[in-house]
Amino acid sequence: MSRSPGAIARFVASRLASVLLTLFGATVLLFLMVRLVPGDFASVMLGPRATPALRAQIVHEMGLDRNVVEQLWLFVSRAVTGNFGQDVISHRPILDIVLEVIPNTLALAFSALALALVAGIPLGVVAALRPGSWIDTILALLSISFITTPTLVVSIILFLIFAIGLHWLPVAGAGDAGSPLDQLRHLILPSIAMALGWVGYISRLVRASLLDTLTELHVRTLRAYGVSELRIVGIFALKLALVPVVSILGIGLGDLIGSSVVVEIIFARPGIGSLIFNSIAQRNYPVVQAAVIFIVAFYIIANLVVDLINAMLDPRIGKSLTARDG
Repeated sequence: MSRSPGAIARFVASRLASVLLTLFGATVLLFLMVRLVPGDFASVMLGPRATPALRAQIVHEMGLDRNVVEQLWLFVSRAVTGNFGQDVISHRPILDIVLEVIPNTLALAFSALALALVAGIPLGVVAALRPGSWIDTILALLSISFITTPTLVVSIILFLIFAIGLHWLPVAGAGDAGSPLDQLRHLILPSIAMALGWVGYISRLVRASLLDTLTELHVRTLRAYGVSELRIVGIFALKLALVPVVSILGIGLGDLIGSSVVVEIIFARPGIGSLIFNSIAQRNYPVVQAAVIFIVAFYIIANLVVDLINAMLDPRIGKSLTARDG
């Protein structure tokens, strides 16, 4: 049954409307949270640098001399156009500062997610094909251990063993910008530290989903026609079993970007997480606002993409769209 263009267009439009509404709500909430900082906002942000002239400049640039509604409108309208103002410390455009570090964090998050998928899916399939066996038990214990071990602990252990103790991998940084191989070597330890918990989560999710799929009627029919178990799992069952995994990819990316703060600090890696941490320490709230907005936008867009992929991957969603269109 084919999906009609009208149903797909309505599906995409509803998701886009949800994305814009969520992003607007998150921007407003961020604006209000920063304004709740005790004391005079400009003086708190500037700290020891709060000379009368500099304070007056910040008050004017951020619209702090206006009422709250006008400040909110100014903040949102500037955020939409990417105008986050100028950093009071480096005197550079805040947008440039954020865009400079985002590629490092995205490379770390995507590499960690790729590692989690490459390791987690096969482990989940093996466990599902041997339910209740000693292999299933060992994989369950490993998965739970991976999930429950904090990223901070994993990062420190990997750092001490492979960077400090064995000297196999670089200690800190993101690598030479002109050397992809050096950048890859700097990615190994941080991405493993971030991926380990998601390896356990994905493996358990694949196991549970595949076990459910293997009991469905169409799978039993294939077995009755003599189709091999390997072909059933590899071609028919695994595709449907991966739908829940695809559904959590957007959440996974958001979680990985959030946990990048810890990893980037331990491995002294430049990124949006370490930028937020350093900016909070410096009371540089405009930079914090811009960085958080980028994280929220990426998180929401990633979930939108996942929804669209699910609509193409799961035939049941396609049928529901067609039925609604009819």
